[in-house]
Amino acid sequence: MNKYRFVLQTLAVMVFSLAFVTLTQAQATRTWVSGVGDDVNPCSRTAPCKTFAGAISKTAANGEIDALDPAGYGTLTATKSITVDGQGTLAGVLNSGGINGFIVNDSNSGAPGTIVVRIRNVTIQGVGTGLNGIRFISGKALHVENVSIANQSGDGILINPTSANPMEIDIENTTITNVGGSAVNMASTVGILNVSIHNSVLKDSGNGLTDAIGTANISNSLVTGNTTDGIRATSNQAVINATSNIVTDQGGSGISAVSGSVVRIDDNKVFRNGTGLTNNGTMETWQNNEVRGNTANVGGAIPLTNIAPVGTGTQ
Repeated sequence: MNKYRFVLQTLAVMVFSLAFVTLTQAQATRTWVSGVGDDVNPCSRTAPCKTFAGAISKTAANGEIDALDPAGYGTLTATKSITVDGQGTLAGVLNSGGINGFIVNDSNSGAPGTIVVRIRNVTIQGVGTGLNGIRFISGKALHVENVSIANQSGDGILINPTSANPMEIDIENTTITNVGGSAVNMASTVGILNVSIHNSVLKDSGNGLTDAIGTANISNSLVTGNTTDGIRATSNQAVINATSNIVTDQGGSGISAVSGSVVRIDDNKVFRNGTGLTNNGTMETWQNNEVRGNTANVGGAIPLTNIAPVGTGTQ
């Protein structure tokens, strides 16, 4: 009897091992989703899955999920390196009902702080009740390209990592509009954050860019129509470099530095804000910024630090 039981247990282990190997081998470098797909499919181009969440388990680490046609593909938590690309389609994520559109989180993996996630050519729609468009919790890097985020009750992109690892966030050609918090919110109290925003639109939200920790570089972007501030360093752990942006129609300040923070401004157009530049920390100016037509052009308790020759009519 014991010998019989031993044989059965051995066979069970072999079957489980073979099933695991088969599943691992079945993961493809590139998988596909379609509005008429099914998550029981292998996610091949001819037999696509229906959702991003259904496809990621069948996609190898460092692989790519591509959308075949216009559809809503559901929310996704990325726990491994992955690219999600909706190029050539209207690939959408609907995250209504108090949930996040995308989450990046490898904190429970064997190697936290190592994954690289790319989100491209996707629309994330919260319909007013979505929580955050994208939330970054743990990983090495997040790249957001050609993405539209709208109508979230929280933030457009919330960056609040749980570890002290170095992290890189790149946001390019992206529009974030009508969110209750900040379009981009660097909200963490830990970690070494480096965030770059280029050629993007941050508009009609509570704030445009809010930086509580780390270095943010924002360039060639439109920051407009936000209820409070357009670009704001909120703590003594924040550094913002703002270059060649249009910052207009904020209810509060166009660009603001709180006590202990550092903000460097170069070649920005700052118009029609409550206050153009508010400095209570260190705001360094190349004196080539156009600051005009604000209720008050310059405010705050500390004068700006001039690090270039004075230009006529500039700050």
